[in-house]
Amino acid sequence: MTDTFETEKAQASGWFRQLRDEIVSAFHALEDRQGGDAPAGRMEVRKTSRTSEDGSDAGGGEMSVMRGGRVFEKVGVNISTVYGVLGERAQSAMAARKGIPGMKDDPRFWASGISLVAHMQNPHAPAVHMNTRMFWTPHAWWFGGGADLNPCIEYDEDTAHFHSEMKRACDPHGDTLYDELKDWADRYFYIPHRKRARGVGGIFYDDRNSGDWAADFALTKDVGAAFLPAFVPLADRRRETSWDEADKDVQLRHRGLYAEYNLVYDRGTKFGLETGHDPDAVLMSLPPLAKWY
Repeated sequence: MTDTFETEKAQASGWFRQLRDEIVSAFHALEDRQGGDAPAGRMEVRKTSRTSEDGSDAGGGEMSVMRGGRVFEKVGVNISTVYGVLGERAQSAMAARKGIPGMKDDPRFWASGISLVAHMQNPHAPAVHMNTRMFWTPHAWWFGGGADLNPCIEYDEDTAHFHSEMKRACDPHGDTLYDELKDWADRYFYIPHRKRARGVGGIFYDDRNSGDWAADFALTKDVGAAFLPAFVPLADRRRETSWDEADKDVQLRHRGLYAEYNLVYDRGTKFGLETGHDPDAVLMSLPPLAKWY
């Protein structure tokens, strides 16, 4: 595979930035709708950068993080576009998982994506995660992504709504696709040492290369576009629900579960740290407060 995919790379990274802007605008509107004496939260934007071992530019991105908002206790919406040469560990892991030949001969890579994690003030409002990404090497390209809901206090109607929007995103791309990606998410977001899922699921996919780049990109865009209609109505529904210290204790303990998963199992966390990306951006997903017993 010799095509450098420059046009496709630009389309993908441009879409991730556009989606970031739409999400930030919607989250600011949520903050404005919530009453209270505290000022409405706003995202703080910081550029991130990455350098290769020889000191040359290796890409970067932007962190958009809100802390201490009216609705969001902490939420981050990061975009990044990074490139360079994969280290030996990353080469081996990729060759083993994806079965891509030739990685050692030409280990160049390019990756772009958006990653979001929201931790809420109100324990009745669910935490949520979403990411979509594109990865390229001279030997193959693929997409990945998904979204999953992580309530500490579960509501069946919230779970049903979130999954219905994920299904709506998948249905134009295959009658069985939603069921396949839901099952994948159930497996991926399972915490073996706790013998339980970290939330109520969603959809997840990785290594997606059907041979039709445009079709796979269309799916990835639909998954990203489904996030706001899947999540914002739930945040609106629960943001003013009354809660007490017992509810907050449940929330903090659930956040501990979330942190364990992201630090022990999450592939994105491992890849980001191993490839030298800004650790604050990689660990943006961690909650501001958590509790363990």
